[in-house]
Amino acid sequence: MSCSFDLDHYLELLEAAGAGGYRWAFFDHEPRPGDLFLRHDVDMSLDAALDLARREHQRGVAATYFLMTRSDFYNLDTRRGELALRTLRELGHRVGLHGVHPDAAFDDRFDPVLAWHTPDPGYMSEPVEGAVNVMQPPWFDPAHYRSDSNRHWRSGCPHDDLRAGAFEWLQLLVHPEIWLYPGGTMRETMESFLDAERGVRRELMRENRVDLT
Repeated sequence: MSCSFDLDHYLELLEAAGAGGYRWAFFDHEPRPGDLFLRHDVDMSLDAALDLARREHQRGVAATYFLMTRSDFYNLDTRRGELALRTLRELGHRVGLHGVHPDAAFDDRFDPVLAWHTPDPGYMSEPVEGAVNVMQPPWFDPAHYRSDSNRHWRSGCPHDDLRAGAFEWLQLLVHPEIWLYPGGTMRETMESFLDAERGVRRELMRENRVDLT
């Protein structure tokens, strides 16, 4: 099995979790044996998030998608943003806030669960009033956490341990953009995202009656 960062291997990770006997869990209860808290921090692409969400739904997988209100790459107040929020819920996923510190302002679009964007150690695991910070105990400890940040598994790809049921429980962080856009390195993957984004922007121009002739 290749541990490449592509859609095929992501689906293999989901299959391995099922083979290991894990159940998909949300951050509305403290970890229990067999829980797999599948978390997606949506840093750049709502399109990638929705693509992944649909594929997960087809396989009976439920995740928590963390969306930003202060993103430099997308806007939840647009039609596309509103559609993304609605679609994620319709597919059975939860939506949390991907906050930019110190802003943790929740509204009715979000469940009371927070993941900070690019957090610093000084506040990463601090409690947040009225919400679950996914990086605070008991939802986080290094032995029960795996992240794909910048296409790097710091403790190795977890597919073998998932299939073996080696984790008592696990919080698994997956960034949709890393898996949906092709590339052999993080830079190549981001270049693929930029290429795709050009097509998206052209379509938005057409929708807004911009003359491209």
